[in-house]
Amino acid sequence: MANKIDKLFDQLKNQKGSDLHLLSGYPAKIRVHGELHPLTDNLSEKQVKEYLYEILDERQRERIDSHLDLDFAYDCPFVARFRANYMWQHFGIGAVFRIIPTKILTMADLSLGENIARFTAFRSGLLLVTGPTGSGKSTTLASIINQINETQPKHIVTIEEPVEFVHQNKKSFIVHREVGHDCLSFGQGLRSTSRQDPDVLLIGEMRDIETIGSAISAAEMGVVVFGTLHTNSAAKTVDRIIDTFPDEQQAQVRTQLSEALKGVISQLLLKTADRKGRVAAHEVLFSSSALANLIREGGTSKITSYIQGGKGDGMQLMDDAIRIHLKAGKIDGEEAYMKCFSKREFEQFLPPELKAQLAQV
Repeated sequence: MANKIDKLFDQLKNQKGSDLHLLSGYPAKIRVHGELHPLTDNLSEKQVKEYLYEILDERQRERIDSHLDLDFAYDCPFVARFRANYMWQHFGIGAVFRIIPTKILTMADLSLGENIARFTAFRSGLLLVTGPTGSGKSTTLASIINQINETQPKHIVTIEEPVEFVHQNKKSFIVHREVGHDCLSFGQGLRSTSRQDPDVLLIGEMRDIETIGSAISAAEMGVVVFGTLHTNSAAKTVDRIIDTFPDEQQAQVRTQLSEALKGVISQLLLKTADRKGRVAAHEVLFSSSALANLIREGGTSKITSYIQGGKGDGMQLMDDAIRIHLKAGKIDGEEAYMKCFSKREFEQFLPPELKAQLAQV
């Protein structure tokens, strides 16, 4: 028998949405191509609880009632798998569900270039996929892991909260571990993984000192470590990692990171010119002795220039990626201006009415 909330998931999928939002006192809303749209009339707290508690087991009910938040994955039969976050807030209980595609898209499906394909060839080191929430980091990472799985005999371990994309063993042997179910925390899962002979390690989110430190250590020991961070450029990614640590540890972390970091993909999703979809833009960074020196010496402000000078080696700045999509007609000038870093360089592509508005500010 279907759960009550499954009908909302069915509507979400039919309307090609990415997220379902439920909040006591408000309509259920879905996100379609980046914008929220109401799906129902206002829902009472009782109605929202009926939607949310029906799909929880006893352990999960105890967790949301005692900890006031909960992360898990939910499989809706014949619809999709969802990443769920429950939370209590001022107006009562609420939740956000992110759809996880049943099919793992390949690198070709996502039109990922040869420079990003190089991330599947590393034999050790830290490789990061970064970007804001909802920018498709997990989808890109899943395609990279899938490519390794299809072509290389590796032992791959994923540690996630919750497990999102479920890979079937192909050439590789894959172990999925869920924080809170299969291990107590990211840090504890990483520590035990070091005794499991992994070749490739995927960390769902590098969010604290313990996790980041363990990831860097694993990369130093010869494991390929993939992770995600909520940063929007390669330079900010390096700064974020270092700034996570206390001042007295940062010199040591710079040295470790300079040796462990092998590459960064920063990703944004841009609305297409017809507003009927989105297209990904990527900033790509590869390491070298020059980058290692910049990291060790605290010269992260020079990383943008380093990427600019590394175009011949497959590196790319975000603004250059946005410009390519703009010239190809995939996005319009307004979207390019909204998402770029160098606003002055993109003002020329704005419609006249928006230029006039900017001139008045």
